[in-house]
Amino acid sequence: MNTSAAATVATTHSIAPLSRRGFLRNAALAGSGLVAVGVAACAPSAGAPSWTFGPPASAGPGNAGQPSPSAPTGSSPDASPGHDHASEAPASGAPPDHDAAALAVVKRFLDGEYGKVEGAGNQPFEPTLDGGVKVFDFTVDKISHLIDAQKAPVNALGFNGTWPGPRLEVIEGDTVRAIFKNNLDESTGIHFHGQRLPNKMDGVPHVTQDPIEPGDSFTYEFVARTTGSHMYHSHHNATDQVGRGLLGAFIVKPKDPALRYDQLYGATQDIVWISNDTLGGFTINGRGFPATAPIVAKVGEKIVVRFMNEGIMMHPWHLHGQPMRVVARDGYPLGPAAFTCDTLGVNPGERWDVVIDCEEPGAWAFHCHILPHAEGQDGMFGMVTALVIEDATAAALETDSGATAVVAAASSTGSTAFLCQIPGVG
Repeated sequence: MNTSAAATVATTHSIAPLSRRGFLRNAALAGSGLVAVGVAACAPSAGAPSWTFGPPASAGPGNAGQPSPSAPTGSSPDASPGHDHASEAPASGAPPDHDAAALAVVKRFLDGEYGKVEGAGNQPFEPTLDGGVKVFDFTVDKISHLIDAQKAPVNALGFNGTWPGPRLEVIEGDTVRAIFKNNLDESTGIHFHGQRLPNKMDGVPHVTQDPIEPGDSFTYEFVARTTGSHMYHSHHNATDQVGRGLLGAFIVKPKDPALRYDQLYGATQDIVWISNDTLGGFTINGRGFPATAPIVAKVGEKIVVRFMNEGIMMHPWHLHGQPMRVVARDGYPLGPAAFTCDTLGVNPGERWDVVIDCEEPGAWAFHCHILPHAEGQDGMFGMVTALVIEDATAAALETDSGATAVVAAASSTGSTAFLCQIPGVG
């Protein structure tokens, strides 16, 4: 969009809530995307600096309290060192180009970067059947993994070629047979975290089994006894291997359908949210903002989010706009001990299940509230996404204009971010 078009929008529209007609008219003026109006009218003329997952950590005393994980060493000497996380705090105020950089990265999220990055993990894994046994065949692989659409891929590990690995869902009482073929050039071992298992199936090399050597396979077989939200991951050189992506979700649904979340709470969506904080920075399901996927729901829906922390740090997840009802911890229902909050701390290894009543329309930020895990001098990064709650107006805007759900929901509820005024004009 040229400068005159931006000026036209800025002078003919106030920053009042958008009508449906006004939204579509402004989209036509923009010509090259709904957010282009805001970019052209509000951003400083200097180009935004290149995006990182956080500038390299400073050794200065001002950063002593900031978490600064780095790409793992050991068996991954070529792990990208440019995906560090800590930021050097400015002496005072924001850097002069902060708004431009922050706007540029948010625009990528609004434009739907999460749908443009290939290789998403956490996909449902359908087993094969051997009589009454559910069989899952895995490979343990070196992979090249994208954290977002602009950074070079990182040298990671994955189950069946993805990080997170495939999502396993079984029913209480199912017999599970999981076969892992090790395609790495190092040994490994797999632990089903949170499950009550025969000791020889517990997956701790040198204790309950020999390591799975390169080229070899190991078969884990057990009855799924512990319902709820659980995980599977490496338990051998685990700081390195889990940090590089050997992790996945293992969901055991109650045998009684009345106790499952769709019937118990009327949940229409059941979302797995796996955090990690080593290779690639601070990630949600293997991606960092702006490539994190938003949760999209309709007004009136009830959704479940299963938080799983596979990292080495605690992450307090904060949802804007509406509370979360916390109903289970580590797979175990809280019953009368259930509680309501808007910020929930999840420690390494923990799983917490929450129910969210999607009552307030809009695009609501959803992020880790340890701020250096979510925002730096160049704007937001890492552990940030959004809960998008669409009403009828937002749904119509999304359909009629081709806007992403995030843009449509924010605009329909009155966001001024798409109609910034040029200073001194209007």
